[in-house]
Amino acid sequence: MKLCLPYGRKGLDLELPDSVAVIRGAEEPALADPVGALAAALEKPIDSAPLRSLARPEFRVAIVHSDITRATPNGLLLPPVLAALARSGVPDARITLINATGMHRAQTDAELCAMLGDAVVARYRTVQHDARDGSTLVRAGTTSTGNELFINRAWMGADFRIATGFIEPHFFAGYSGGPKAVLPGIAGEADILHNHRPSNIDHPRATWGLTDGNPVWEEMAEAAKIARVDFLVNVTLDSAKRITGVFAGNPETAHRAGRSHVRAHAMAAVDAPYDIVITSNSGYPLDQNLYQAVKGMSAAAEITAPGGSIILASACEEGLPAGSCYDRLLSRFRDPESFLAALEDGAVSEAEQWQVQVQAKILFKNDVYLYSEGLAASEVERAMLRPCADIPATLGELLKRYGNRARVAVLPDGPQCIPYVR
Repeated sequence: MKLCLPYGRKGLDLELPDSVAVIRGAEEPALADPVGALAAALEKPIDSAPLRSLARPEFRVAIVHSDITRATPNGLLLPPVLAALARSGVPDARITLINATGMHRAQTDAELCAMLGDAVVARYRTVQHDARDGSTLVRAGTTSTGNELFINRAWMGADFRIATGFIEPHFFAGYSGGPKAVLPGIAGEADILHNHRPSNIDHPRATWGLTDGNPVWEEMAEAAKIARVDFLVNVTLDSAKRITGVFAGNPETAHRAGRSHVRAHAMAAVDAPYDIVITSNSGYPLDQNLYQAVKGMSAAAEITAPGGSIILASACEEGLPAGSCYDRLLSRFRDPESFLAALEDGAVSEAEQWQVQVQAKILFKNDVYLYSEGLAASEVERAMLRPCADIPATLGELLKRYGNRARVAVLPDGPQCIPYVR
């Protein structure tokens, strides 16, 4: 069997035994005219008046958009929104585009132009969120869990606020898109640490595809209400990053409709766990570093038996990335047991600990082999993973360990298709 895993910018061709189960979500066609579909959704939004009738010429408008770690097609999504605002009479000078970096790095000028388009960057004011710069944050209120919210000043200073993004299952928030544009997208560092605290990440309902009873999601949703999202524009994507659906309008009901769409197409049931699961991290931009690749591990772990193995292909062109909080945490601990013990004792409390926490829990149950041209074998080992130079060869060695009756599966789309045991 030949298939191409999404990997980096070009993909990775593999030849695997025909006995390997291929797990994909339900097929759905990409929209033939995504720009037209976006314009139509803004004219007839879900549970809302048309966007052009909501904005007024005197309004200051803020639009938050995804950063470079997400596959959101900002260059397609934003122009119809900006055109609707122009029809409302809102001057260009009163519109601010905010890059929802959360606690990720800011984008370079070239990256911002590649994400949004040269014409958009030249025409509108752009702001890159910095969760660590208190001077750019404004107090918005306090959540029911006691999280005192500090949100991006440009957002809070706007009269009309639009959140954009794309919806897919998320490994501890339930789903992406919707309120994640606010928390963690444009929130302060302390707010993100509070929301991503160990007890929340460890909660049994803080996982793929769950929102009700998920403490991470529920606080994000509350934060979005406090910081007031007036209009939502979210899309869904296929494995080729093409738009398959548009969900615009009321922030809560539009996202709920999008979640239902994703649940029907991006989650796949299996009858029993597998001994070996091969997966990707959906290719670029999601697999540009190992920090993001934890999502691919997590998706595979959903159907990997205890004691089983995961083979992950992630290009990691930016490395871990080096010098990140994730990198420093991995350098401090030699095995998942010591990290989880330190976390339980309160000896770890810093940014990106949640990613190491999820990774450590997976490694406590499964071995993870990483195929990556962006990381040296020593870096892979320092990350508590096992280097893989050749996926078919590694699979062959694992089959010797598990025996001829071993169950093997591949997730070609990585975390864009979330499997689960019935």
